[in-house]
Amino acid sequence: MRYATSKTVRYWAMPAALGTMGVLHFVAPKPFDGLIPPELPGSRRAWTYGSGVVELAVAGLLANRGTRALGGAAATALFVGVFPGNLQMARAWRGKPAWPYQVIAWGRLPLQIPMIMAADKIRRDA
Repeated sequence: MRYATSKTVRYWAMPAALGTMGVLHFVAPKPFDGLIPPELPGSRRAWTYGSGVVELAVAGLLANRGTRALGGAAATALFVGVFPGNLQMARAWRGKPAWPYQVIAWGRLPLQIPMIMAADKIRRDA
């Protein structure tokens, strides 16, 4: 039995996660609507669907060896771009109980850094 290398896991974990989240934006959009900062123009649902399309597109770019470097760059930009949504979650959940809501909301913020770094590593290694 062959075990997957860390590079193989890295190359498939991110597109799998982004693909799953992209699909969830369409299957169950309501939780994502709450992550959209109210300062953005237009409807929250439109932003939810739009970000779902972007996540699916980035997943596709990452899954294809020929477009993996572009996918890594796009994933890096995506993870930087969704940071305001994570801030919105922390802002929206201020009045909720600390456990688990505020722990989750504030815990997501520093997790963006390793996600950005992993996406950039995929770009560089592709």
